[in-house]
Amino acid sequence: MIFGSRRGMLKAALRGAAAAALLAAANGASAEGRNPMRIPDTQYEVLDWTAVEGWADDDHNAAFATFLKSCRAILRGTASMREGRPMRAALYDVCRKAVEAKPSKPGQARVFFEENFRPIHISPLGSDDGFLTGYYEPIVTGARQREAGFDYPLYRKPQNLLPGGRMLISSVATGKKKAHRRKLVPFHDRSAIDDGVLSGRDLEICWLKDPIDAFFAHIQGSVRVLLDDGELMRLNYQAANGHPYYAVGRYLIERGIVPKDQMSMDRIRRWMETHPDEGRALRRMNKSYVFFRETRLANDEEPIGAQGISLTPGRSIAVDRNLHVYGTPFFISAMLPIQSEEPTTPFRRLMIAQDTGGAIIGPARADIYFGAGNEAGSISGRLRHPGRFVMLLPRALDPTNIVGPVPLPRPRPPLGATAEKSSAVIKAAEVESVGRSPAKPDVRAANAAAPKKATAKETAKPSPRSSVKSSAKTHRHPRPHKRRR
Repeated sequence: MIFGSRRGMLKAALRGAAAAALLAAANGASAEGRNPMRIPDTQYEVLDWTAVEGWADDDHNAAFATFLKSCRAILRGTASMREGRPMRAALYDVCRKAVEAKPSKPGQARVFFEENFRPIHISPLGSDDGFLTGYYEPIVTGARQREAGFDYPLYRKPQNLLPGGRMLISSVATGKKKAHRRKLVPFHDRSAIDDGVLSGRDLEICWLKDPIDAFFAHIQGSVRVLLDDGELMRLNYQAANGHPYYAVGRYLIERGIVPKDQMSMDRIRRWMETHPDEGRALRRMNKSYVFFRETRLANDEEPIGAQGISLTPGRSIAVDRNLHVYGTPFFISAMLPIQSEEPTTPFRRLMIAQDTGGAIIGPARADIYFGAGNEAGSISGRLRHPGRFVMLLPRALDPTNIVGPVPLPRPRPPLGATAEKSSAVIKAAEVESVGRSPAKPDVRAANAAAPKKATAKETAKPSPRSSVKSSAKTHRHPRPHKRRR
């Protein structure tokens, strides 16, 4: 575990030293590097399988089937996609075993996961839990052509929408010599698009009856449109305008319109329906706007996630793509409002990272996909709950294999020891657990525990935050499925 303060430093030095090498290997850093953890403000704990609550009771065969979908996508990747990326390379090797395993008897899938992965509890620094929300695929009524009662379009991606939510415009420089120039500016926001700035460009895929339906389709990133001729049109995320996402539920909570513990998409919809003018203004506060593409999915197929594969209700999650690799399994434990509006339903299930979203940010942050339709929408719309995240790390990156024997924490100083001596012991434990391989004990770290007068640097209070920086590239929206959660 990586610690940002003294609390628990000595108690968990053994686990900390192993976990320090964990993400070093996963992200390409040497176990002896100065920056072993590449995810900032994150803590880890290496577990035994017996410590994963609910693990033995899960349907491992169902999880394996979902994992196998990710594996097929991973195995299609080229060698260059794995070069210098140990996590992707390790998942590739596990996936090769998975396609050959074909577990059919009870318990075989569980054995596969236990033999090929090591469970790692992962959470934000200073907290044991992460955060869970849900998403779904709406089913709405629409028409291919604009007609009476169908006034709200869903657009395909404009050609002048560039990566990063930019567009080129022409301008004329003033002065003695007029010159035509082109410059990059932010693309149109929701208000401009709702006011018709894209009209007349033949970008409309279909027209909906309800503006709230169109707004929720943007939030979810995919939608099933039931046309007036009985055909079902399937639309998926294609691009976004690059403007930041604003959670309209936050506005209702901050102004005391809806209590925080009662917030859901159903409550948002009811408020917008009873306050049409205010609802329209509130929707415009979310400047983000999503563009769609028509897919050829069958009616019984689920939408395509950011990994490029069909999602599985109750097994697929969206994660922060800047921190995690698609196909990574996570065992999630939580009490959720699934069977009722109260969080009384135990949820202990192995999930597979197959999607992402603009608001899915953080190491233990997930959006659970629940399927299509009103029931899935009601369930996903009321999820805003804590959950325990256990990441399954491929055995090739097992920290106990990487660092070898881990030294025990320094002994406590004798009673009556000076504050300087206690500070020196804590400092030594910090050095062992953050930033050096215990396989090669550091003489300076050992000397730090010697009874000598501590310097100002040694007695300084450790920073409450991890000092490591993420090396992930910050691409906001490569995802074919959904824009937000």
